[in-house]
Amino acid sequence: MGGLGVRWKVHGDGRVPAPGAVVKPDERLSWPRTAGLGAQHVVAMFGASFVAPVLMGLDPNLAIMMSGFATMLFLLATRGRVPSYLGCSLSFVGVAAVIRGQGGSSATVTGAILVVGAVLFLVGMAVRKFGARIIHAAMPPVVTGAVVMLIGFNLAPVTASTYWPQDQWTAALTMLLTGLAVVCLRGFWSRIAIFLGLVVGYLLSWGFDTVFGRIHSQDASGKTVDHWRLDLSGVGQADWFGLPSVHGPDFSWSAILVALPVVIALVAENAGHVKAVGEMTGDPLDDQLGTAISADGVGSVLSTAFGGPATTTYSENIGVMAATRVYSTAAYWAAACFALLFGLCPKFGAIVAAIPGGVLGGITVILYGMIGLLGAQIWINNRVDMRNPLNLVPVAAGIIIGVGGVSLKFTDTFELSGIALGTIVVLTGYHVLKALAPPHLKTQEPLLDEGTSGYDEKE
Repeated sequence: MGGLGVRWKVHGDGRVPAPGAVVKPDERLSWPRTAGLGAQHVVAMFGASFVAPVLMGLDPNLAIMMSGFATMLFLLATRGRVPSYLGCSLSFVGVAAVIRGQGGSSATVTGAILVVGAVLFLVGMAVRKFGARIIHAAMPPVVTGAVVMLIGFNLAPVTASTYWPQDQWTAALTMLLTGLAVVCLRGFWSRIAIFLGLVVGYLLSWGFDTVFGRIHSQDASGKTVDHWRLDLSGVGQADWFGLPSVHGPDFSWSAILVALPVVIALVAENAGHVKAVGEMTGDPLDDQLGTAISADGVGSVLSTAFGGPATTTYSENIGVMAATRVYSTAAYWAAACFALLFGLCPKFGAIVAAIPGGVLGGITVILYGMIGLLGAQIWINNRVDMRNPLNLVPVAAGIIIGVGGVSLKFTDTFELSGIALGTIVVLTGYHVLKALAPPHLKTQEPLLDEGTSGYDEKE
């Protein structure tokens, strides 16, 4: 059992770590305190894990439950060396919107994401065999940053046309208050700013319904009608205990091509997570990068096979570890168990599903923008020179294609557009231009992205 990372030594007296001490992944505090830390991790991942399935049109109960299973699988695969919670990935929200816009169903969405999970697993296995240098060879920082950016900014029309018009004033106030929470709150509270924004938006919608009555605006279906901002009718009808609804995947080549570019973002997320955790715990995790990527892929395949969203490592939970200095994987096992219990409560899912569209409008304005700007952060961290046309040209073309929804039609039934076409242009354009560029444009020393910069030292 110890070899699976499910046996922990008690740290000190099991109550309070000594000043300056850290609780290592193979240690734990007393079980009541460990359970409390697990609950804190669940709260930290709630905001994004709530929003992701709702925005994708998937069952939030099933999403939370599958995140618990995926986290357990991840902890077993990494033998308890990489403390991490696998929450619901927001990287596929734009993909889901595009697939549904093409007439795809929930099964089409989860089928496309399942294939991405399988590809992510294969990438992880390749990293285990050949080392992290293959990540840089195929996806240097200029490419990774561009793909992350176009994935985030591609979502702008979803906010502008679907969520914000449902209640513009609640959306504006939610945006303002969420922004204040992100910037002004400290420590743990700043890590759950999205969750706090959802709660405040919920209360605002209830208050506006009470004072002003129904609003005449676009509803969730896109029709302009009189409707309540907050409709809790489904909550009263939901049971306290029951299994979430499941469905099998449906595979469509056009949907799969739209989803595949997200592999790049997931690899970057996992690499950055492993690097950050290794630095915080003082335990170099170079040898775990491939395993972590593969485990995330398997977790996503497991979740989507039953109709849930993809999973990914959560930076929110890294923040909790940094604030508490408790890196015990026992706390993550507790968090996973709590997630399973929440998944068995349909009333909880009904509350999540009732989040008003105006609230989602305010949240997603910030959230989608933050996802896109993470791409710029990758460029900054790796000193990517956008004055070099070798970097500038493929990135400029790919981002405009991805954000603007430019399409390339091949037949009456097949075309590439948006995220898929933009990624192909960035990825192939960069490598083709690099092969053809004059030597003076290629003199800059190759830079690894932040998540993989330390992994090739022993190669």
